[in-house]
Amino acid sequence: MQPMVTDQTRRRLLLGALGSVALRPLATVVAGGSLTTSVLTGCSHAQPSALDNKIDSSQATIIGCSRHSDGRFGVVVADNRGQPLYKLSLPGRGHGVALQPNGNLAAAFSRRPGSYLQVFDYRTGQAWPLYTAPSDRHFYGHGVFSPDGNLLYTTEGVRQTSEGIIGVYEVGSSASAKLKKVAEFRGFGIGPHEVVLADEQTLAVGVGGVHTQGRTPLNLDTMQPALVYIDRATGEIVDKAVLADKQLSIRHLSVTDTGEIACGQQYRGQPEDAAPLVALHRRGDGEVLKPLLAEEEQWLRFNHYIASIASLDGYLLATSPRGNCYGIWHEASRELVELRPLVDASGVGVKDGKWLVGSGAGKVLSISPPQQIASVQSPVMWDNHWNIL
Repeated sequence: MQPMVTDQTRRRLLLGALGSVALRPLATVVAGGSLTTSVLTGCSHAQPSALDNKIDSSQATIIGCSRHSDGRFGVVVADNRGQPLYKLSLPGRGHGVALQPNGNLAAAFSRRPGSYLQVFDYRTGQAWPLYTAPSDRHFYGHGVFSPDGNLLYTTEGVRQTSEGIIGVYEVGSSASAKLKKVAEFRGFGIGPHEVVLADEQTLAVGVGGVHTQGRTPLNLDTMQPALVYIDRATGEIVDKAVLADKQLSIRHLSVTDTGEIACGQQYRGQPEDAAPLVALHRRGDGEVLKPLLAEEEQWLRFNHYIASIASLDGYLLATSPRGNCYGIWHEASRELVELRPLVDASGVGVKDGKWLVGSGAGKVLSISPPQQIASVQSPVMWDNHWNIL
């Protein structure tokens, strides 16, 4: 088994690998506008600059947050080889990105505990005014649009307690370019992270169960992680599932081809423990998540953390930036069929019957289940997640 690479060492590797590669987008968009803690009105739109050539939005495939060698952060729209079409600057490190169904909007969320979310038109590069959280709240890095695209659901928390909140925002038109908070859902736990649509009426929320001050955990002995299903119209909890090991903080979610929820965990126990980090659940199958299978030394390769997950043709791929690897499981048997190294393995999604897998070192893999792999190098230091158009 290869030795683990620490976060600090990995950052040095990434900066060394990409420090001399300049990101040369067709357009650079700087997010602007006044900052407020509630509804944003009367702010001018941030306009794309250096648009000598019109963006060919038909090539847009990947949208993901990124890091740059000079310490800046942004969100990048790229083609299927990871070559950037344009970027938007962000005021701090980003995390997840949500896409509007049947529309042109995307929302980039700040890394937890985050202070902002950035809505923009991914076809034109036009950014809405930056939306900032009130001083007593923060964003947890993820969100999802309603099926009709008119609402945006975000994971949020109360700063002093880490009480979980699903913020419900009404999405205005491109002409108004504003979000309006219309509801909050509470009472489902502390430290929520990713939220996805389990079906058209139901949100699935990965509740980490960790109370933090900044990013420092305060309650590892009393964690209560859970996968919670919430009626997106009423905020009612309609189902819930848990893991036997309460120190497995549920972080990242994906809906499989067959409608199950795949959960990626962060283990908060002892470093030498080999905890299963990916599990599946289907509503109606009981209150316990079913862990995927791997040998102890294989689980240890993931360094206690799963980032992104995607299902394809009966297989499930999960990445681990901390473990510098990704794994592929057969969903029906839950058995691990492939475990491969990839420095700072990050986002994953599905396009044209293949997985696209990103890396903080700029690598973009195209994988046909489970083992046919093609690799290209992009000039983007991809962060943990991306979305596929």
